Amino acid sequence: MASQLFSPLTLKSITLKNRIVISPMCQYSAVDGFANDWHLVHLGSRASGGVGLIIQEATAVSPEARISPSDLGIWKDEHIEKLKQINAFIVSQNSVPGIQLAHAGRKASVSAPWLGNKKLDFAQGGWQTVAPSAVPYHEGEPFLPEALDQNGIQKIISDFKAATKRAVEAGYKVLEIHGAHGYLLHQFLSPLTNIRTDEYGGSFENRIRFTLEIVEAVQTEWPSDLPLIVRISATDWAEGGWNPEESVQLSKILKEKGVDLIDVSSGGLVSHQKIAIGPGYQVPFAEKIKKEANILTGAVGLITEAKQAEEILNKGQADLILFARESLRNPNLPLDFAKELNDDIQWPKQYERAKI
Repeated sequence: MASQLFSPLTLKSITLKNRIVISPMCQYSAVDGFANDWHLVHLGSRASGGVGLIIQEATAVSPEARISPSDLGIWKDEHIEKLKQINAFIVSQNSVPGIQLAHAGRKASVSAPWLGNKKLDFAQGGWQTVAPSAVPYHEGEPFLPEALDQNGIQKIISDFKAATKRAVEAGYKVLEIHGAHGYLLHQFLSPLTNIRTDEYGGSFENRIRFTLEIVEAVQTEWPSDLPLIVRISATDWAEGGWNPEESVQLSKILKEKGVDLIDVSSGGLVSHQKIAIGPGYQVPFAEKIKKEANILTGAVGLITEAKQAEEILNKGQADLILFARESLRNPNLPLDFAKELNDDIQWPKQYERAKI
C-alpha cells in the first residue's frame, strides 16, 4: 500500500506530488537582497532530491524588513530575474516553488548567525527597526524599535502587496505570509509585544487586524487559484502571551478569508520563552488547529524520520510535513524516505543508476 507521505495533495489549482515540504530557512547569503548561485544550488538540489514543495526562505518586502543585511529580498523589480531562473529549475524537477514573504520588525538589523547574530548599530550597517510598540527584544540593545504610526503601517501593507506582484512575475506557485517566530506580524498578535491603545492593540480583534490587512493586500495581487499559506507561532511559550486558543480563533478567520493552509510553528517572540523541546514537539499544535479550525495544516519541528512523518499523517495530525534541519543534512530526503517506506518514486534520470 502506498504511503501517506508520498500521496499527492491538491491545494486549489496546484497538486503537490507528495507531502514533503522544504521549510523556509534563511541562508544569509544574499547581497542587497539578490539571490545568487548559492540559492540556485541550495533550492535546486532539494527539488532534484524529490520534494513536493519548496518554500523559499523569509524574503524581505523592503530593505528594513530583513533580519540581516544578507537576507533575500523582493522589494525591487531587479530581484526577479534570478528568482525566476531558480523557480524554472524547481518546476523542471516536478517540484513546486513557494515563497515566504516576511518583515522582521524589531528582530531586524542583526548580523548573520556565524557573525554572532548581534544587533547592528548604524555604524555597522544596521538600520532603525520598527514594531507595534517600542519594546526591544533584548534589554540594552543599541536602539529601541520605533512604534509604527498609521503611515508606517500602511507602507508595510503596500510593501507586501508590491512584493506579491513581483512573486507572481517570478513564477512562484505558493505564497506563505510569515506571521511566526517573533517577526513583525507575530509582534502585533501578541500582547507581550503589542501594547498599543489604538485599533491595532488591546483586544484579540485589534491585535489580529494588521495580519488580516496584510492577507487582504496580498490577495489583491495573488491569483485566486493559487494556494495561500500563513505561518504562525501557535504559542509564545511565555505567560500572558499568544496562545493555542487564539491560534485556533485566528485560523478560523483566516480560513473564512480564503487562506488554504496554516503552517504551524511556535515561539520566537520573547527571549525569556521556555520551550519543551523534543521530537515532534510542535505537532500537537498543528493537530489542534486542524481539528478545531477545520483547516489544512503543516507540521514542523524536530521531525527527522520517515516513519515519524508517516505516523503524523496517518493519525490525521497534519496534512503536510515541513523539514528544515533534516533537509540541510540530506538534500535527497524524499529519495531515502521512499526507500524506507517501500514506495517507488521517480528519481531524476541522471541519478537513476543509483536507485537500486
